[in-house]
Amino acid sequence: MPHVARPALSRRAFLRGAGVALSLPMLDAMTPAFGRSARAADRATDVPRRMVCIQTNQGIMPQFFFPEAAGRGYEASPYLSRVAAHRDRMTVFSGVSLPGVTGGHQAERCFLTGTPHPERGGFRNEISLDQFAAEQVGNRTRHPSLVLAMTSENQTLSYTRNGAPIPAEKSPRKLFQKLFVQGNPAEVAETVEALKQGRSMLDFLGEEAARLDRSLSGADRSRLDQYLTSVRELERRMHASEDWEQRPKPVVSARAPEDVQESMQFVARTRQFFDLIKLALETDSTRVVSLFVDTTVIHNITHHGNRPEVVAELRGHEERQFDALNGFLTALAGSPEGPETLLDRTQVLYGTCMGSANSHSNVNLPVLLAGGGFRHGQHLAFDTVNNYPLSNLYVSMLQRMGIEAGAFSTGRSTMRGLEVA
Repeated sequence: MPHVARPALSRRAFLRGAGVALSLPMLDAMTPAFGRSARAADRATDVPRRMVCIQTNQGIMPQFFFPEAAGRGYEASPYLSRVAAHRDRMTVFSGVSLPGVTGGHQAERCFLTGTPHPERGGFRNEISLDQFAAEQVGNRTRHPSLVLAMTSENQTLSYTRNGAPIPAEKSPRKLFQKLFVQGNPAEVAETVEALKQGRSMLDFLGEEAARLDRSLSGADRSRLDQYLTSVRELERRMHASEDWEQRPKPVVSARAPEDVQESMQFVARTRQFFDLIKLALETDSTRVVSLFVDTTVIHNITHHGNRPEVVAELRGHEERQFDALNGFLTALAGSPEGPETLLDRTQVLYGTCMGSANSHSNVNLPVLLAGGGFRHGQHLAFDTVNNYPLSNLYVSMLQRMGIEAGAFSTGRSTMRGLEVA
């Protein structure tokens, strides 16, 4: 029997025929594929474990960050002296990088994914650390994760299981409203109805896909089945969102901040986000946060060429960034939660995609981890020529969240030398 060529199936036409406009990558963005065991956890006995991941995208001058000595007796570098109050609750890393993540500034989108070679044509990212965690613990809070960016552009740290970028909230004022401003009854009812309509459209889409299934090849049938699984999980998430809409939002005494518009005031804008992240964690509105700190406004002076006056200017900006980080850690440490503090239960990852912005190097990344219940107070120094995988730290962080993960991205084990307290 001769082969009969069939016309290519238009993905757009299929969705249009189902009467909806639905983006497939966004389905996976909301799919907690590994959340089944977490759903069985007893919330009454759940000890909250949290994760905050922060990247500043224009590098950190290594000569002012890395200590000279390894171990617990290191002398704090100029930048680390700005967070010296938290030395015993912080580990500093050197000689680490993300294997295969190259391309200078292109690497900033891989800080939490570890996906190699973002500079190559046809590059496709993978799931980010925060979203992997959110898939499994995000169903315990109103917001599975908060994806934030201190930027005027479209950067984000967070990517779906499909590798699609998740748009970040860039306005502290809008974030405050999302977290703490309760809509009036009419607005709540409107939101609930919209969620119900969304679930109805997904039901119809599933029926259309089932009819289509009979005409597909085995490979396409497998892809469609994976897609429909995502649709079902999305429907479950939407149902959970409907439940949350019926519950009042937390009440806080803080006022909504006014957005800082001046681009050179990026440290002040970062502080606003830090204040709101602390409130979100304190009210258990979420347990997973990513924050992209865009300092492109000072990009020209990161190429300082070792000119003393330019280095001094850049150092001033970076010291103020560490002062802001210190304020954030201090706020978490000063917020009690049972017998511990928010910092005891919150892992705060702070780092950059470039070991040296001056040379666009993506090795020897300046990175620190604070809080979260690890045995801190040390400088873990690895080989500065043959770097140790930073992605191994991500495995440790996932396990500390109570997530059974033996690997993540290029990480194949937990971070050597980092132990739980």
